[in-house]
Parts: sequence; structure tokens; C-alpha cells
Amino acid sequence: MAVVVNPGLDRSGPTVNSACQSTDQAMKSKELCVDLRDRIVWRHRSGEGYRKLSATLKVPVSTVDSIIHKWKKFGTTRTRPRAGRPAKPSDRGRRTLVREVTENPMVTLKELQHFSVERGEPSKRTTISAALHQSGLYGRVTRRKPLLSKRHMTAHLEFAKTHLKDSQTMRNKIL
Repeated sequence: MAVVVNPGLDRSGPTVNSACQSTDQAMKSKELCVDLRDRIVWRHRSGEGYRKLSATLKVPVSTVDSIIHKWKKFGTTRTRPRAGRPAKPSDRGRRTLVREVTENPMVTLKELQHFSVERGEPSKRTTISAALHQSGLYGRVTRRKPLLSKRHMTAHLEFAKTHLKDSQTMRNKIL
């Protein structure tokens, strides 16, 4: 079995895992970067033990063990495709839902459901809600906006101007 390693990689470089800059597409936040995983396998192949690897690279022994086990089983340190059902709304469908909600924030989930049926991608309301949550959009009660006419605004301004020089005790009585 051959290990996939970067040819120009300096093996004596920094050993801190935070120095890893990952380009792996399906990598989760708690996974080690591919560079560090390759370094673990490279050092294992050169005869270094699990505990010594763990100490020098500042990685738990169980992690070193699982990386080497995965390398022995599959022949690679790359992240393999994960199992699970694909998301119902496509990326394009999610973007159109987000666009619809940002253009009209008062739209209901039922209306969005009808909109998705018209688009040819029928979904449940909970699915649509989950897709919007992933995009950072949540149902919130809107802030109350005072319904002020021009006359109200001028009256407010006049009141403020007339009571500008009032003392603090007078202002406390008004408010």
C-alpha cells in the first residue's frame, strides 16, 4: 500500500495542529488536516511508535491509532465520502428560498411551500424551515415602527425645541 504524501513537505516543520491549512472539501472542524494525517503515516512507516508520534505531534494516541488504522484499511488518509441521504432542497433551491425570504420577510412557510411546488421541488414546511435556518434566517417578531406622519414629526421637533432648556427635574416630570 502506498501513502499519498505531498512530495515537497518538510517533515521537520511545525508540529502544532493549528498550523494546518486545510483544502479538504469534506473535512469537519474536529478532523485533523490532510497534511498532519500524512505526516503521522509517514512517521509510522519510518518506524516511530504510536506514543512517540502522539507526543511529538501533540495529537491523542487514539487519534494516531485511528488514522493509521484507516490508512491500513483504505490506503489513504483522505476523508472518505460519508453516508446519509442527500439534502432535499438543492443548493439552487435553497438560494431561491433565501432570495424569496429576503425580498419579502413577511412570507409564511405555507406560501414558501406553494412556491417550492411551483418551482418543481416540493418540500415540507419543516424542511423549508431547516433550509432557512442553515442560511441563518429565523422567524422573528418584527420591531414595532411608530406610524408617524409629517405632522407628528414636526410636533415632536417643536416639543423638543421648546423644552430644550428645561431643567432635569422638569424633564423627569414630563417623562
